[in-house]
Amino acid sequence: MNHENILVETRGKVGLITLNRPKALNALSPALMRELAAALDAFEADENIGAMVITGSERAFAAGADIKEMQTKGYMDVYKGDFITAEWERVTRCRKPVIAAVAGVALGGGCELAMMCDFILAADNARFGQPEINLAIIPGAGGTQRLPRFVGKSKAMEMCLLGQARYMDAAEAERCGLVSRIVPVAQLVDDAVATAAKIAELSLPIVMMAKESVNRAFETTLAEGVHFERRLFHSTFATEDQKEGMAAFVEKRKPSFRQR
Repeated sequence: MNHENILVETRGKVGLITLNRPKALNALSPALMRELAAALDAFEADENIGAMVITGSERAFAAGADIKEMQTKGYMDVYKGDFITAEWERVTRCRKPVIAAVAGVALGGGCELAMMCDFILAADNARFGQPEINLAIIPGAGGTQRLPRFVGKSKAMEMCLLGQARYMDAAEAERCGLVSRIVPVAQLVDDAVATAAKIAELSLPIVMMAKESVNRAFETTLAEGVHFERRLFHSTFATEDQKEGMAAFVEKRKPSFRQR
């Protein structure tokens, strides 16, 4: 499939998607989001892909939704078109792991897209923010919901209410738990791909179970979450990969997973 707003490549067992609207700082237009969803669909369906990375440029992961395309919309336009839900939610439904590799600015929808991924690796020049309030709107792709879960109510409230006056740099984002670790900007994509490659070498069914179980922690009570985890843990013993993984450990050799 030909893409105009993203670059798509395969590196071993890793699918790499690069947002590619440099003149607009990778602003997330509906066309870009449709292309991103299609690329994710293709990687999800590819049995040779075990994990994915979404990145942008050194200057911008994504500067937010495309304001020029939003400006003329009215209430009925966004409501009847199910704006954001119709085009943005695909990454949240990926069963394979998705890593966000963020350099430069991740603002508004860019910050929200990064938070939809399973974890974030940040370049040392990364900055995160929710500046929607300056446009007389609020975050609409999960910013008021996911951000407090990452950084707590106080910092999330400050970022959402101050907008452009309150961005978070990479060091603070790591301290708060928004990003998992910081990488020099020149090494970011290679590091993210290498990280994804390590995941892709594992048993994909078990990786998907682990992802599903961690995500359940944010959707339910502790008791119900532990019960859910226990049932998935039990189910791993029905897989061929569990037998191979434990046999390889006992025999002191590298496992050869069959993804079954």
